[in-house]
Amino acid sequence: MANIVLSISTNIQKEVMAYYASHFIERKAPGVIFAAKLPDTAITMYKSGKLMFQGGGAEREAARWGTVEKTATPLSTIGAKGDVLPNNFATMSVLGSDETGTGDYFGPITVAAVYVPTSKIELMNELGVKDSKMLTDDYMRKIAPDLRAACVHSVLVLRNEKYNNLQAKGYSQGKMKAMMHNRALQNTLSKMAPEKPEFILIDQFAERGVYYNYLKNERDLVQENVYFSTKAEQLHVAVATASILARAAFLKEMDRLSDITGLTLMKGASNKVDVQAARIWCNQGEEFLRSITKWHFANTDKARKMK
Repeated sequence: MANIVLSISTNIQKEVMAYYASHFIERKAPGVIFAAKLPDTAITMYKSGKLMFQGGGAEREAARWGTVEKTATPLSTIGAKGDVLPNNFATMSVLGSDETGTGDYFGPITVAAVYVPTSKIELMNELGVKDSKMLTDDYMRKIAPDLRAACVHSVLVLRNEKYNNLQAKGYSQGKMKAMMHNRALQNTLSKMAPEKPEFILIDQFAERGVYYNYLKNERDLVQENVYFSTKAEQLHVAVATASILARAAFLKEMDRLSDITGLTLMKGASNKVDVQAARIWCNQGEEFLRSITKWHFANTDKARKMK
């Protein structure tokens, strides 16, 4: 099915609504201001000025109103590295995954996988999805419930106790992340069955061969139509949405650990984190500190010297 998106002016919006008035259909999805259905084409107009055509007649109808918007960003233009993606990838139905918390001394690693079909891409934009690096933590907390309600997804949280146990058994952080991504993707595919995504995009933290080597002992692998790319949040809204949900889950767990500790735990792994860790070590002991941190980080030795 062809999917074409145009950006149009307010004046053109009025012309489109008049032209397709006899084919009007009711659509109450957030952000939609007009929708019409032809025998071979679905037409949806959004508050953002985007006009989407879906179906066999999409190209014909889109040609009436303007030049097709460039919807796929070449990897080279944003400094991304990874697989070469299909043309117009940004308009396709994609299952994306991303993680956060990997560089934070306190708190978990979280991974999210989110399926965004073509029909919901503009909705995700209307709900405020962007590259998470452009958003504040408070904003991501605010929009996360709407994103969870709108899309099939899976969010996994690897708490510190389990993380430290796996690390002590020789699991690298890369292996842990690969296992979590694979499981989150499996969970989402199971929830959305029998529907399947056109493609899967993983925010790349390891080369394809390394990633699947981490999973060599796993019985069930997600491998069909899988792409890897760095900066994947900028390549499809599914990964951007996954990044936000992963971050919201990380923040929720950090809130829980802060409540237990009696302090607002600091993010990252800076010298200020070392000072806070040393304080917790002195007041609540080594085992408690271990239970809320990634114990093998260099921060542990630095905190030990400070206490």
